[in-house]
Amino acid sequence: MNTQELIKKAVSLPVEERTLVVDSLLRSLNQPESEIDKKWAIAAKRRLSELRSGAVEPIPGQDVFNKIWKRFEK
Repeated sequence: MNTQELIKKAVSLPVEERTLVVDSLLRSLNQPESEIDKKWAIAAKRRLSELRSGAVEPIPGQDVFNKIWKRFEK
């Protein structure tokens, strides 16, 4: 099977399976093996848990960028 055939087969998969294929391919390019990657993964999981539980309130991205731009305007 050549690359084009593989892509054609992958595109025909249900969205959940395509997501799994994409995630697996991306992980193969950037394997999280370092201690820093492990620490980032732990922090991201903790933050997601905090958001889902309501322990912290999310801030819209545009608000964050506006605040940053205001700092540079002075």
